[in-house]
Amino acid sequence: MMAPVSSSIPRKPRRLRLGLILGGLIVGFWLLLAAFGPTLAPHPPGQVVDLDVFSPISPGFPLGSDYLGRDVLSRVLVAARYTVAIAVIATMVAAACGFFCGILAASGGWPDAILSKLFDTVNAVPSLMFGLVVIASLGASTPVLIGTLALVYTPGAFRTSRALALNVTALEFVTVARARGERLLYIVLREILPNIIGPLAADFGLRFVFVTLLLSGLSFLGLGVQPPDADLGALVRENIAGLGFGASAVLSPAVAIASLTIGMNLLIDAASGSRRLGDGR
Repeated sequence: MMAPVSSSIPRKPRRLRLGLILGGLIVGFWLLLAAFGPTLAPHPPGQVVDLDVFSPISPGFPLGSDYLGRDVLSRVLVAARYTVAIAVIATMVAAACGFFCGILAASGGWPDAILSKLFDTVNAVPSLMFGLVVIASLGASTPVLIGTLALVYTPGAFRTSRALALNVTALEFVTVARARGERLLYIVLREILPNIIGPLAADFGLRFVFVTLLLSGLSFLGLGVQPPDADLGALVRENIAGLGFGASAVLSPAVAIASLTIGMNLLIDAASGSRRLGDGR
């Protein structure tokens, strides 16, 4: 008699698909909210529209009001654009700088020695302390925030890109391309990049999560987006007095930060798991 086939075999792929769909929906929701959220705000984000403070959820104020009587929903819709936009731009800058420096260092010689020592020095300083020192010195403007966040996470992107490039450049097809006399740009774009794009995409997602959390931490300390503008971390800080009352003005931005990072983690885990299953087949 044939042994019965276990019904638990397809569970892992099903969980991966569920995580991929759920993570993609959450991340896509926040991207759409960052793009179109401010146009959907029912009130101007800085306008006092409620005579009471820390009002509970009501039909007129779906997320309540904050410590000044402003509509929390309107402020979250606008703050989400700052959080997502700054995190995306800073992560893209860090990933791009890390990739180009990693490819350059993978060639060996003095570029590898100089870049490795430089990024090891930057990485030796704790990220939050580094951000506090730089922003306190240069001021908490949006360009300074983006540059600081990108600089903090470039060393990690550099190490990842360098390690992946070293593994690929040791393979035969890269050696054959060099023997054919192909130029370095061709080898990088046609031979190396297509074979490391998957791990780099996963690393990009992780950097995005780290940048979002660091940005929120800096904003909570008062060194993020400055008033009258605010990101999600700044909304938590300015409404912290309502935490003892369970006010939605402090809980809503905290839940927004958590959902954004959890959604990205789900997307990364599902995409990485699907890629590993594909490699196994």
